[in-house]
Amino acid sequence: MRAIIPSLAVAGLALAAPAIAQTPKASPARMSAIVKTIASPPFQGRSPGTEGENRTVDYLIKQMKALGLQPAGPDGQWTQKVPMIRTQINPDGKLSITGTQAIALKQGDNINLTTVRPDKLVTIKNAPMVFVGYGVDAPEANWDDFKNVDVAGKVVVFLVNDPDFKAVKGEDAYGRFGGRRMTYYGRWTYKFEEAARRGAAAALIIHDTDAAGYGWQTVSASNGENYDILHGPDARTIPLQGWIRGDLAKRMFAAAGLDLAKLRVEARSASFHPVELKGLRFNADLPVTVHHIESRNVIGKIAGKTHPDEAIMIGAHWDAYGIGKPDAQGRTMRPGANDDGLGIAGVLELARMFKASPEPDRTLLFAAWTGEERGLLGSEYYAEHPYIPLAKTVADLNMDILQTAGPAKNVVLVGKGNSTLDKDLEEAAATQGRTVVPETFTERGLFFRADHFSVARRGVPSLLIMALGGPPDLRQGGLKAGQAWLDDYMKCYHQTCDSWSKDWDLRGAAQDVDLLYDVGEKLADSRQWPKWRPDFAFAKIRAKTADQRQ
Repeated sequence: MRAIIPSLAVAGLALAAPAIAQTPKASPARMSAIVKTIASPPFQGRSPGTEGENRTVDYLIKQMKALGLQPAGPDGQWTQKVPMIRTQINPDGKLSITGTQAIALKQGDNINLTTVRPDKLVTIKNAPMVFVGYGVDAPEANWDDFKNVDVAGKVVVFLVNDPDFKAVKGEDAYGRFGGRRMTYYGRWTYKFEEAARRGAAAALIIHDTDAAGYGWQTVSASNGENYDILHGPDARTIPLQGWIRGDLAKRMFAAAGLDLAKLRVEARSASFHPVELKGLRFNADLPVTVHHIESRNVIGKIAGKTHPDEAIMIGAHWDAYGIGKPDAQGRTMRPGANDDGLGIAGVLELARMFKASPEPDRTLLFAAWTGEERGLLGSEYYAEHPYIPLAKTVADLNMDILQTAGPAKNVVLVGKGNSTLDKDLEEAAATQGRTVVPETFTERGLFFRADHFSVARRGVPSLLIMALGGPPDLRQGGLKAGQAWLDDYMKCYHQTCDSWSKDWDLRGAAQDVDLLYDVGEKLADSRQWPKWRPDFAFAKIRAKTADQRQ
């Protein structure tokens, strides 16, 4: 699918020049211009269900039309409607822990609560509190933190990450799960889902920066706001969910006569049994503002000429965190310039590059997802209602945060070793003189935190390029300079300072986009069907639809 340089004219004579393959390249200037636009004040931080969404969707449709894409939403539309609810807990609501010792709770300060239910009032009265360790029920690992204890109507308190995150040799949990690499059992989404399945009244996760992979400022960024796909009446969701600061948890456990540090160790034992926080009762009387909204995914395509029913998906999320509390400088808009405005710029650049190439054999889908920051909602809805069946979706190539510090010698691949797509990426990287390395911070569970996961967990092999995975080995300054860039960026993660800058050096980000072009091109013009590693969790799911692929 290389673009071909046309014949040359010399001295008025048309001379047939040999066809020379020329690979399209991503433009740092174009990418910067896209981000500058969608991270600007009129876009209001691109929160779903707001005027910022309307501006964003209109802009994306205009760009895709200008590039010559075709719409790939339902009924020939550019958008796929995603019904959601948006909830906002009133910060003046009442929260308390009472009993042997009263403990003050302050929303957004030492506790951050949200709800995904459409109820206008959340009331919990004198609910017992139970510590359930890591809250993992994993039969395949012979691990059950609940031990058949009934937690219905109670407030369950979890540790974040997996039981073996801090395990040492000799402890039951050591090597039982992913080691330092987080499994899905370590994600907060799993813990809230498990609490809902068991009928708990509320679920609280004890925040720990190392185990979570981000600081309290990221946890509290929601400011009591949450979103969810609109579920049916039989859906199991938790009435109240959220995080508590580590120092608050320590005081809670001490008030119940418990040593949290000691219990953290005990929770790494397979014999761990839930522990009641005796004498403590949780109370909440929280008014909730509920809005029913209809957000949108924006999806364009280049139809395949020989296998249009098979697709390579290229995606990023358009949403960010919108308007929040004022920062020290009085700024309230969280622009989401890098997260994930830069990913959106990459999607649009890839669309431009593929349109400059000959028609692909397979269909290319270019998706801008809504609701990623609220739990991968847009991509999850698409996975339930795909344009092309997931059994015929060849691969998902996803970008979520790219580095802005210039050319690098490495490519940080989140989830390296999971699928045969690694080889395709490595071959492409070699042409740039780069090497593919696994993410450094495997404990952060990044593989479960981006939109590719919605289709990956349904079997579609995926690649995730995400700069949070580890420091870029920069051509100028090496890993030390790369780590300094990453540390600086993390201070702005989900904050008002994640803004566009004229000082960005997007040559490295453009190189990453070029890599996905090379991988996508290879897949689009071949009969290759990438495969998961045989023992990977999603390999069996993919195998169930093998008869639908040739």
